[in-house]
This record gives sequence, C-alpha cells and structure tokens, in this order.
Amino acid sequence: MWWGVAAALMANTLYSLGFVLEKRALTSLPEVTIREPARLLRLVLGSPLWIGGSLALAAGFAAQLVVYRTLPIAAAQGIFVSGLVLLVLLSSRLLGEETTGRERYALGAILGALLMVVLSLDERTDTVSQAAPYPLILLVCVPSLAAGVWLYGSAERRARHRHRMPTTGVEYGVAVGLLYGVSSLAIKGVSSHLTASGPLGAVTGILRSPYPYLLLFTGAFGLVMSQAALQRCRASLIVPVCTTVTCLFTAVLGTLSFGEALPHDPLHLALRLAGTALAVTVLLSMPRHDPSPAQPPIGTKELTPP
Repeated sequence: MWWGVAAALMANTLYSLGFVLEKRALTSLPEVTIREPARLLRLVLGSPLWIGGSLALAAGFAAQLVVYRTLPIAAAQGIFVSGLVLLVLLSSRLLGEETTGRERYALGAILGALLMVVLSLDERTDTVSQAAPYPLILLVCVPSLAAGVWLYGSAERRARHRHRMPTTGVEYGVAVGLLYGVSSLAIKGVSSHLTASGPLGAVTGILRSPYPYLLLFTGAFGLVMSQAALQRCRASLIVPVCTTVTCLFTAVLGTLSFGEALPHDPLHLALRLAGTALAVTVLLSMPRHDPSPAQPPIGTKELTPP
C-alpha cells in the first residue's frame, strides 16, 4: 500500500510540473486551435519546454500503473486531487497567475470534499479489483467520450462570439476531464493485465481488451483539446476543474465498473457520498467567466500624454 501512496504523490508532482511547463511554453507560441491539429502539433513539438512538460505528464501516467495495482480506485483519486494545491502554488510562482477569493474558497472546499472521501476508506474492507466486464467499460466510456467532445465543441462555438465575456475555462476543464477520466479507467484496466504470467501473456491480454484503443483516442483528442484550452485559460483554474472531474468520474464509475464495493459502515458511506456531492456542487458554482477589462465611463475620453 505504501508503494501506491508514494507513486500517487510522485504522479501528483509530475502532473503539476507537466501542466505548468506546457502552459508556460504555450504562452510564447502563436495561437493554436483544435480546427488545425497538424499545425498545433508542429508548433508544440518545436518547443523544448513543451516537450519537457509532456514527458513529465507521461511519467505521471506511468506512475498511475503502480498506483492502481496497489490502491483502491477511490483512495487513489483522493490522493490525486490533493495535488491541486501544488498546482496552484506552481502556477502562482512560475506563471504569475492569480486566483480570485471565490476560486480559492472553491479549491479549499474541493480539498475538504476529497478529504471526506479519503476518510471514508477502510483498509479492512476496501479491496483492489483486477478486472471489469468489457461491455460495461464500453457502456461507461463511449458516451463519456462523446459528451466530452461535444461539450468542448460547444464551448468553442460560444467563445467565437465577438462580444462574449472572457471564459475562465470551466467548460473546457469539464470536457477534458471527461476524456482523462476515460483514460484513467483504461490505465486501471491495463494495470490489471500486468499481473498475467509472462510479458507475452500480458501484451496479448492488453491488445484483446478495449483499453489500448481507449488510450489512443483519449491521448490524441486530449492532447489537442487540452493544449488549446491551456493557451486560452489560466492553468490554476482549468487544471483543478479537469482534475476534479477526472477524479470524480474515476472514483464513482470506476468503483462500480471494477466492482470495488462501497463502504458498509454508515459513517464511511455518508462521508464518501457527502464528499462527492460537495465536490460536484462546488464545481457547478465556480465562475464561468473572467472579469471584463475596466471600461472608461460613457462620455469620457481616454487621456493621452502630449
């Protein structure tokens, strides 16, 4: 279990560092858009700083394989969300981003909600499942992928309106979070096949499962969608929203799909359900627009030096 906790903390550090490095690289690049994916890839692959960030994220995904082999899904997500604090600190120090008071309260509430989820764990009854029915995984993942792509496209269409207020990125974060939630379930599925006897058996089992193909889809679409969103929005807001959606998606649907039982103790069950409900409520209440730039009063002229 302690190896899993250490791996989850390492994944937190790698994810936070990776997102911040990518965001810093994107600020110096021309505007990218999902409508031109080839140009987006050409631009980001020409940035050494962005490549460093993407390697950190890839190492974070690798650490997840260790986490899901040693910790229950719900426990892993509780630790992953604690990385939001590190992300906000790095964004402030390295990117100069400032969060509003309302957003800081929201982050605190999210951490409190996921602390409740962690307190609901019971090592005597929580078990690590190793398999899930493929039809059930597809039933959960395919509609979620469609919803994520549709939500992102809808946010893109609204953002192109000339007089629309600047978006904070909540819609983008939810959309990418759904894709990464599917990716998280696929990583959990891949980790379950690593227990097969011999490398050949593990590779064969993985290729016969839907997991590598879900990872390919989420990797391709998630890469393009997340980079365009990161360039336009503050990492200190979009990444916490994305992480919260991913963790809730994985904790709830992953627990059900992989058959990891909910707590039997009424107190533990209440903590888990209340924590989940609080996190969702906070997410829905977060501001969807950044404040508009201050405009001079009507009838006045901007003064310019002679």
